[in-house]
Amino acid sequence: MRAARYYDRGDIRIEDIPEPQVGPGQVGIDVAWCGICGTDLHEYAEGPIFIPPAGHPQPISGESAPVTLGHEMSGVVYAVGDGVEDLSPGDHVVVEPYIVHDDVDTGPTSDDYHLSPDMNFIGLGGGGGGLAEKIVVNRRWAHKVSDAVPLDQAALLEPLSVGYHAADRSGVKAGDVALVTGAGPIGLLTSAVLTALGATVIISEPSRLRRERAEQTGVAKLVLDPGADDVVAKVREATGGRGADVGFECTSVQPALDTLVEALRPRGVLVNVSIWGKRASFDMQAIVLKELDVRGTIAYVNSHPDTIALVEEGKVDLGPFITGRIGLDDLIDEGFDTLINRNETAVKILVSPSGRGL
Repeated sequence: MRAARYYDRGDIRIEDIPEPQVGPGQVGIDVAWCGICGTDLHEYAEGPIFIPPAGHPQPISGESAPVTLGHEMSGVVYAVGDGVEDLSPGDHVVVEPYIVHDDVDTGPTSDDYHLSPDMNFIGLGGGGGGLAEKIVVNRRWAHKVSDAVPLDQAALLEPLSVGYHAADRSGVKAGDVALVTGAGPIGLLTSAVLTALGATVIISEPSRLRRERAEQTGVAKLVLDPGADDVVAKVREATGGRGADVGFECTSVQPALDTLVEALRPRGVLVNVSIWGKRASFDMQAIVLKELDVRGTIAYVNSHPDTIALVEEGKVDLGPFITGRIGLDDLIDEGFDTLINRNETAVKILVSPSGRGL
């Protein structure tokens, strides 16, 4: 089968590799669509980061570069291994792409398996990847999705789960006002979740094209330009002088973080969703005097079922966030290059590994 294989920084190759074999307790999936994630872009331009370099095997998977990329995937079950009784060939599924040790509790009440030692992601740390025609995963990581959800939209359930986990970490409730800095893919999808949960969303985004996308998708009540608008004043005006209840940092940019600290109400909650490649600073006196809560969030944990339900119930429409569909041969030129050098023009570019979806 064909697959996108990561060798090193700037070196991704489309190759023919053996099809994976379905073992006991596993599920074989024909990949329909796989999204290109910001993490994939960082690996290509600056990595390896999550990807284990050649000669340095990942402790759980035992794999090192080259590895197959892709962790935002949807597909159709083509085979199930012994012991799998609740999925059948033909079922539509998405993958929760974790690599964790066998003794880690990943049951429905666990809230920390995503923080377990040596954790990594399928499509980065080994275990196959969604930028291949087929993938085999343990039953635990395959989530059934209604056939009524188009498979291209289902591929966005993984990044939408990031937004759901961030919202869950914030404690947001219906009627709250949420300020989101950044209208990239994660900022938009987090806003979509917040809106679905009944919050009033305000987005601050300097890019005109991204502001337009935020307005078109309807994920925010108010979209502001921090280069022209006094964001803090606008938030206070919208909240009767009180400030936002919750804030979500989705940019890894210091001024955006500063804006959130200033715009939050006393005892508000600030959730950092973005990945920072450098140290950030806080105005600790402002945090102390307002008794703000500052919370980190990474990926998701038992978030997929509730996230899938939001989409199946029609509370989130993922269609408007898909801005491109390509095949494996166009992965670099039309996928990575667009998202690295012209990222304002795209939200989510999907790849059909087999080409059948094009």
